[in-house]
Amino acid sequence: MQSLGLMPWGSNYTFLVQVTDVSDHDPEPASLLAIYKPRRGEVPLWDFPNGTLCLREFAAYLVSEALGWHLVPPTVLRNGPHGFGSVQLFIESDADQHFFNFRNDASCCEQLQRMALFDLVTNNADRKSGHCLRDKHGRVWAIDHGITFNADYKLRTVIWDFAGQPIPPEMLADLKRLRAQVNPGQPLGDALRKLLTEEEVQAFIKRLDGLIKLKHFPNPNRHDRHIPWPPV
Repeated sequence: MQSLGLMPWGSNYTFLVQVTDVSDHDPEPASLLAIYKPRRGEVPLWDFPNGTLCLREFAAYLVSEALGWHLVPPTVLRNGPHGFGSVQLFIESDADQHFFNFRNDASCCEQLQRMALFDLVTNNADRKSGHCLRDKHGRVWAIDHGITFNADYKLRTVIWDFAGQPIPPEMLADLKRLRAQVNPGQPLGDALRKLLTEEEVQAFIKRLDGLIKLKHFPNPNRHDRHIPWPPV
C-alpha cells in the first residue's frame, strides 16, 4: 500500500493510496486506488468511542453486503503506512454529481430508496449529499460511514424524499432476511459483535425490527435535527 497523499476536505486523516498485489511476483502486478482511513488519524468525538470509526466503516460494508444491495464500496481492515485502519475501493466519480444533482433522476430512485433504508438501520449521523457518489455507469455508491451504529438515535440525512411512502416489497424482504442474520451464532451477527458494542448491536436490531413493522419510510422527527450540516 503506497500513500499518494491526503484527500481534501476530510475531518479525519484520509489518504488516497495505491494497493498492489505482489503475491504472485507478476512483472505487471494488479493495482487499484483505495481510500485509507487510519485509526490514529480519527478526530475524537464525544459520542463515539475513540478508535472505532474505522470499525464502523467496515461494519457498514458488511451490512450492505448482507442486504445484497452493495451500496458501500468493498472495504477491509488493514495495517497501512500509518497503522491500522479501513481501506475502501476508490470510486471514480464526477465531483459535481451528488445527491442534490441526481435525486430526481428516475434511474436512481431504487438505489436511493435502498440508501435511505440503509441509513435508517445503520443510524447514519452524516449522510451528506456529497456522500452519495454516481460513477460513470450511473451506479450510486454510499461512502463515509464512520459515525454510524450509535446506540442513541443520531440519524441525520439529506434523503427524506421517500418519507411516508411504503417500502417496496422486495426491499422489505431484504430487511427481513438481514434480520435473520444478526443473531448470535450467525456469521454477520458474530462479526458485528466484534466491531460494535452489544448495546449498539441491540439498538441496530431494534431499528431493523421497527422498520420491518412500520413497512413505510418514516417521517423526520420535527423536534430533532435530522439533516447534517453542511448538507453537501
